[in-house]
Order: sequence, then C-alpha cells, then structure tokens
Amino acid sequence: MNTFPLLYIFLVIIGLLVIWFIFAYNRFVSGKNRIAEAWSDIEVQLKRRYDLIPNIIETVKGYATHERETLDSVTQARTQAMGAQTPEQHAQAENALTSTLKTLFAVSENYPDLKANVNFLDLQRELADTENKIQAARRFYNGNVRDYNIATESFPSNIIANMFGFAKKDLFDLADNDIAQQPVKVAF
Repeated sequence: MNTFPLLYIFLVIIGLLVIWFIFAYNRFVSGKNRIAEAWSDIEVQLKRRYDLIPNIIETVKGYATHERETLDSVTQARTQAMGAQTPEQHAQAENALTSTLKTLFAVSENYPDLKANVNFLDLQRELADTENKIQAARRFYNGNVRDYNIATESFPSNIIANMFGFAKKDLFDLADNDIAQQPVKVAF
C-alpha cells in the first residue's frame, strides 16, 4: 500500500485548517478593531454634543431666568454622560440627557424672544445635526458589534473566539430605556 498520497492529503487538510484558523483569528482581530473605531466615532459626536450644551444653557439663561431647575438638570445629566465608561452606562446617561434636553427645548417654547434668537436657533440646529450624527455612528457601531457577535457565537469560529478570549460585545442601544420613551413633563 502506498502511503505517499495519503500523506499529501493529510498535509493538505492540515494546511487548510491552519489557513482557516489564521483567517478566523484575523477576522476577530479586525472585528474588535472596527468596534473600537466605531466607538471612537460615537465618542467624537458625544463630545461635540457635550460642548454644545453649555452654549445652549447660557443662551437660555439670558431669557429664562426662573427656569433654574431645568438648567441644573441639563448640566447634571451632561456631567453624568461625560463620566460614563461602558456602552451600557453611556446609553443610560444619554437617555437622561436627551430627556432633560427635551425639557429644556419645551421650556424655550414659552419664550418667544428666545425662539427668535439667531444664536439659539443656530445652536439648536447644530445640536439636531449632532444628534443625527450620533445616531449614524451608533448604527455603524451596532452593525460592527452584530457582525462580531455572530462570529463569536457561530460554529466553528466560536472555538477560536473561546480559545483567545474574544468575548461578545454589548450594543449601544438607547431605545430600550424607559427614560427615552417617556413624554417630556414641563411644569410652571
């Protein structure tokens, strides 16, 4: 019996397994780096949002002097959002910040001079643009996390994931939080 062809077949199979192993490992590394890049995009937009908020507050302060509690709650929510570390903490903090900003803009409806202020309108428009960019960055991040998590959980790539500690990542999901779904309450 000739073992020479069996040896070639065995080596080809081993070679294909090694190539698949390398490909699978590199796919996880690439996915992890895409997730980090996508998270960085979210953080850039969130920082832009955080930088706009003090300008909006200062503009509103000039017109709505007796709305101190609303202004303080926006400032506090901004501080908490800036201190968040994980996607879950960011989601909770961002929901609270969005809620307080809705309240702030609802309050601004009661001040016709403020609504007509060009500076306020520009800041409001810029904040809306930033919110759209945050939403786009969040979709990009969640798409990368989804793809990575599918690879992490699918057989046989889950073997590689478990061997090298590639763990499932959390989505940056704002919609599940009750705060974002509650109507804005404005009391005078």
